[in-house]
Amino acid sequence: MAEYSGDHPVLDCQKSDTKKETSMRSKNTTEYWGYHLVLDCQGCDRKKITSRDQIYNFIKTLVKEIDMKAYKEPMIEHFATHNPDAAGFSFVQLIETSSITGHLVDANGDAYIDVFSCKDFEIETVKKVLDKFFAPKKIKIIFLTRQA
Repeated sequence: MAEYSGDHPVLDCQKSDTKKETSMRSKNTTEYWGYHLVLDCQGCDRKKITSRDQIYNFIKTLVKEIDMKAYKEPMIEHFATHNPDAAGFSFVQLIETSSITGHLVDANGDAYIDVFSCKDFEIETVKKVLDKFFAPKKIKIIFLTRQA
């Protein structure tokens, strides 16, 4: 399993009112418009992050595991081929409650992934799916609650 580090709010994992699973809630309040998980992943398996099929399967599995509903198929494109330091696949998966996006860097195996939803989800589940599909050596996590 990868090493995890990063700054994020203290979470109080309480039982959800609608499920038996734990849900993410800040200790200050339980009313938010959305939850935004930012994952900066270092040293992923390069063979895995340069495989369109692996990325597709990661997205499909993540959507299922965090109990979201995908809107159509994910968009997965290889970008920045003019710049070898930045080249890699980018993806967008719209979900009924917002989106899952990412950019995976071919050259160094780094990955930058965001999960944003107005429906809560488990950070640990996202990390487990990331470990399974991309095997990062380290993940920096930033978790934001969104409310205008």
